[in-house]
Amino acid sequence: MSNQIPEEVIEEIRKTNDIVDIIGEYVHLKKQGRNYFGLCPFHGEKTPSFSVTQEKQIFHCFGCGKGGNVLTFMMEIESFSFYEAIKFLADKSGITLPDSGIKQESSITQESQSILSAHGWLTKLYHHLLRYTKDGKEGYKYLKERGIGDDAIETFQLGFAPNVKDFVAEFLIKKGFQKQLLVKAGILSQLNDTEVTDRFRGRVMFPIRNHIGKTVAFGGRSIKEQEPKYLNSPESELFQKGKLLYNFDLAKKHIRKVNEVVLFEGYMDVISAYQAGVKNVVATLGTSLTEPQAKLLNRYVETVIICYDGDRAGLEATYKAAELLRKNGCSIKVARLDSDMDPDSFIQKYGSEAFEDKVIKASETYMSFYMRYLKKDFNLKNEGDRINYIENILKELAMIESSIEREYYLRELSNEYNISIEALSSEMYEYRQKQGIPRDNQQKNRYTNKNTIAKRNKKLFPAFYNAERKLISYMLQDSYITDKVQNEMGAGFNVDDHKIIATHLYAFYEEGHSPDISLFIDRLNDDRLKQQVIEVAMMPVLNEISDREINDYIRIILNKANDSVNIKSLKEQQKLAEQQNDPLKAAQIAMQIIEIQKHLKNPN
Repeated sequence: MSNQIPEEVIEEIRKTNDIVDIIGEYVHLKKQGRNYFGLCPFHGEKTPSFSVTQEKQIFHCFGCGKGGNVLTFMMEIESFSFYEAIKFLADKSGITLPDSGIKQESSITQESQSILSAHGWLTKLYHHLLRYTKDGKEGYKYLKERGIGDDAIETFQLGFAPNVKDFVAEFLIKKGFQKQLLVKAGILSQLNDTEVTDRFRGRVMFPIRNHIGKTVAFGGRSIKEQEPKYLNSPESELFQKGKLLYNFDLAKKHIRKVNEVVLFEGYMDVISAYQAGVKNVVATLGTSLTEPQAKLLNRYVETVIICYDGDRAGLEATYKAAELLRKNGCSIKVARLDSDMDPDSFIQKYGSEAFEDKVIKASETYMSFYMRYLKKDFNLKNEGDRINYIENILKELAMIESSIEREYYLRELSNEYNISIEALSSEMYEYRQKQGIPRDNQQKNRYTNKNTIAKRNKKLFPAFYNAERKLISYMLQDSYITDKVQNEMGAGFNVDDHKIIATHLYAFYEEGHSPDISLFIDRLNDDRLKQQVIEVAMMPVLNEISDREINDYIRIILNKANDSVNIKSLKEQQKLAEQQNDPLKAAQIAMQIIEIQKHLKNPN
């Protein structure tokens, strides 16, 4: 599809969208040496093997093998078509694509495209009605009474659906949308064979956006006696509430900045916190936290602060969410609220500063929360319950990696229940041994991935094969080396794929391109070859390499070619000797073949 958009436009889009910045919006990256590492978004893993190189503008996962440039990444992560990936990146960098001659292909069905468009129109309509019309006054008044200001109303594009049966239907049908499609999308409700009505009439509207900022559904909040109090769009190809998080599109950049995310249960909590200056905030969509949501958060951030209601139900929901997030690799903090408080009501009562300082910044560790949470199940005045409680806490402490953290809570238990720290430590270490947990000095840092990658890549290749890969890795970064190889070897590589890659590289430089691995990958049509180029490009190489070293690689490769010819000739002679009933000569030739093969494996 790339030939429909001028090459220079594609190149400009690639160069104005740094791969580290783009991937950093989807994966929490940490710099190690010259590259960045994170958890692969394409397969489940706990030890990061996903590498991004800013210098070469490519990514590669040493675990699942996926790799490419910024365009490849967007196509993989979003299931975008080529055009959608280009358009998305062009919009981010303010580049206008030419209109003519481009097939605007889409990765979603025509029906879903229409529904997406209808949601876009409705977002604008509902918002306009709330802000600027008589019909929206009661909705606007409700939001003001809830402490939501105009800036937040604009930021979240809050709106109001008038309590008029066919207002929305007439508006969208005039825009060209089919009535039955709008019913299927849950925008309209079917009353009878001929009549429809707005699903959300009489409600304050909360557009629900996907992670790239497109409205895919709505949440409606009744402001009178309507039931249910909250009403969401039905699930569809575009909207799966167990996979989305409210406000994730706006929160992403703030999450990256502070490397923490605050998790709420509702829209109003998010909007109040955002308005209060805490902007790294998201919420589930009316359901308990799900596995896909937990995995999504873990990909972006290390620490999740759970800020649910302070009542008994909120406490139970916090525990369940914490366990799910921990299972998926997140560090947990818990914001503590009084039993009669939720985040929104706390902000309204005590203000922004108090919320940030006394709730968010004062969040307790998971272990402190767990000790508090578990107490509700025991009568600690009873000796048996007290012992059971302590044993449960020790089992949980045994799972903590940090020896400092373990000792801190052991001392808390020791002081609170007047038990020697030695006795508590002894019991806890028994639990650690039963779980097969390694000693403290064997614990591995989350981002220590070099050994893992080395093990995955530990394959034994013959010397000529390694020489060809090394040589290509230098050719990808230096046109002078490529010219030298072309003059001295031409396409004289022994591995067919290496011959093809080298031939493409010769053509790439002859067209006047400077070394640019990301652009070179785009010009290859074979996905298998692309992956090989990415793997080779990710190999560690010297900043400067001498002609002597390059000559050594060339010599090893050419020797293999010559030896291969010699082996073929010797095998024919051996066969002839056997046919002539000359076993001695056949054995001598066999020894020559063995010697050459030994030389191929170890040419030095």
